[in-house]
Amino acid sequence: MISAIAAAKAYAATQKTSGLDSAGGAGQVGSFGDILKSAMTDAVQASKHAEGQMAAQVAGKAELVDVVTAISAAEASLETVMAVRDQVISAYQEIMRMPI
Repeated sequence: MISAIAAAKAYAATQKTSGLDSAGGAGQVGSFGDILKSAMTDAVQASKHAEGQMAAQVAGKAELVDVVTAISAAEASLETVMAVRDQVISAYQEIMRMPI
């Protein structure tokens, strides 16, 4: 089940990714597939950065606070992807329940 904070994070990340600014104006907005691809790419990059920070910490080359920050960013990216996935599945199920 998606929590309110996860939904808010997903909305903010999707809004940033889609090119919408805080004033509600639109920049160059891509397709829904492009938005999903960007969100997945961001999640993968954040995970790789967190893994690199953990390896650097083990080697004694990074501060613990940097590791925790990288892990937190990776977790937020993953939560965003999962929240969007949950909403897409929910929308699909709702469409399938519609009478023809």
